[in-house]
Amino acid sequence: MSDIRPAVVVGGGAGGVLATVQLLAAGWPVVLIDPRTTPGRGVAQGFASPWHLLGSPVDEMSALPDKPDDFLRWCRMRCPRTQPFDFVPRGWYGEYLSETLRAADSGRLTVHRASVSRIFDAPGGGFTVLLSGGVVIPAAHVVLALGEAAPADPLPLPAPVRQAPSYIGDPGEFAAPVVAAGDGPVLLIGTGPTAVDVTLALAHTHPGISILAVSRHGLTPQPHRRRDTAAGRRVEPVLAGSLARLLRTLRSQAAETGDWHAVMDAHRPHWNRLWDGLSEPEQRRFLRHAARFWEVHRHRVAPAVADRIAALRAGGTLRVAAGEVCGLAADPHGLVATIRYRGGDVATQRFAAVVNCTGPGRVVESSPLVRSLIAEGIARPGPYRLGLDTDAHGALVRRDGSVNPALWTLGPPRRGVLWETSAVPEIRAQAQALARRLTAACVRASIASGARENQPLGGARP
Repeated sequence: MSDIRPAVVVGGGAGGVLATVQLLAAGWPVVLIDPRTTPGRGVAQGFASPWHLLGSPVDEMSALPDKPDDFLRWCRMRCPRTQPFDFVPRGWYGEYLSETLRAADSGRLTVHRASVSRIFDAPGGGFTVLLSGGVVIPAAHVVLALGEAAPADPLPLPAPVRQAPSYIGDPGEFAAPVVAAGDGPVLLIGTGPTAVDVTLALAHTHPGISILAVSRHGLTPQPHRRRDTAAGRRVEPVLAGSLARLLRTLRSQAAETGDWHAVMDAHRPHWNRLWDGLSEPEQRRFLRHAARFWEVHRHRVAPAVADRIAALRAGGTLRVAAGEVCGLAADPHGLVATIRYRGGDVATQRFAAVVNCTGPGRVVESSPLVRSLIAEGIARPGPYRLGLDTDAHGALVRRDGSVNPALWTLGPPRRGVLWETSAVPEIRAQAQALARRLTAACVRASIASGARENQPLGGARP
């Protein structure tokens, strides 16, 4: 494929690296575009402190579908005692992805440290990619490996709050000493994985700090099964039925086995099929009433992290409450929050800092590049605006409903069309399937082109 235009991968986080590795293995020249210094260090690896552990055990995190023990092998080179069920520091995974990318490159990879400003349809097919520095790249295919979207504001914010140094709107750029610079407690809006990360950092750097985490349900991520716990009973997944039947069966299986971990794990390979089988009203009902409960059981934390959070709660450092932050106002000493707790009580309190821990936003709203693609009709929002609309293979759908054969995405931007699409096992499978599909399309195009070149003048048969 040395004479073809490259595949351009936009984004150098986990999804971008996994896609690039598979495309390189398939023989594609690849241009990887990412503003960060080192590809592989995405948002999930931004918290690189030793106490920030991966949310999945080592044996689930290989970058290579055909080598399931690849990450375990890498970890054992660093620490020979590493076991498949261990939870290692998240920073390790960023290093592993970077090394995997370097190992995959045999001279066909170009990396641009830049952002993509625009993507234009190119005459004759493919795209023209314009970078922030003015560089123009012709592309046979473009893969949007955008990862999780930047968080949205948790509530309408007045300008003085948004501009205040004590308000952290995107904890992906989080620095604990800055957050806790003032005197007083810290408010976390959200109680999910982001809140766990921020809590660990604050508690480590400021042992005497007081933290209040508030979310609508007040639910925190559940822990993974501990290594000293016996494996759960075999559970048969529910492969069809209504939302009511699915939820009823999940509850029944968890009660019968006494092991909800086994129930969730048995259904994991089938979540997307189950999601696709729900009617639109049922999908909306799930998003409205059940999604948060599903998330805290599906996206778990390492047992050691769960123990640390439990200790911080028991010791009074962290308080978790169900409620809603109704307003934020700036004053000379920090930020004043109005909180309506479950049950109806309303309280006003001053905080030294407020951190938005509501988690990833929606790519169709937070990404300027995606917004431009939608405005130009090259792409369109997917179901419920959770991500982008795609076909079954990840090719983007245009505004008019036609499939764009040269513009692709994988991972979180496929949310809505898929439900389970944000974890490494799913993304690496999507990356491998994408590379195979692009290669097959390239071969078909070459055969068709050769047939046209060999056609006699006038199209007459010999």
